[in-house]
Amino acid sequence: MAIDPAVIGTELPSSTLTIDAGRLRFFAEAIGETNPIFTDLAAAKAAGYENLPVPPTFLFVIELENPDSFGWLATLGIDLRRVLHGEQSFVYHSTAVAGDVLTATPRITDVDSKKGGALDLLTKTATVTRADGALVAELTTVVVVRNPEVAR
Repeated sequence: MAIDPAVIGTELPSSTLTIDAGRLRFFAEAIGETNPIFTDLAAAKAAGYENLPVPPTFLFVIELENPDSFGWLATLGIDLRRVLHGEQSFVYHSTAVAGDVLTATPRITDVDSKKGGALDLLTKTATVTRADGALVAELTTVVVVRNPEVAR
């Protein structure tokens, strides 16, 4: 089933997360980040940060805090067995650090069809803000949805 372009502009449930230093250390180690500013508070402070900074790509974790973080796909009638992560990108406006309370507010920003409708590309963009409303980043995710009923 093709995704209806009328979903463009749909706001999805927001997620809020208090950034925990232990979680940042674990994430940095998991992605192989070796810069000590991401795991050692003294190194972070020596580099000018007030606390451990958020490692690259960590901000996508915020949306995964929802109890049903992929429920929005099902709401659109998308079968999760037909979904593939296509792409992600980040535009950073400021650095988040441990202790920050961040909220990700996602919305659907584009729908495109490829290969004669056999594939739909669904783009979701989330703005990440601090508790005071200051913009931290914009996160973009492209989800590829295979439409098996379309002959190839």
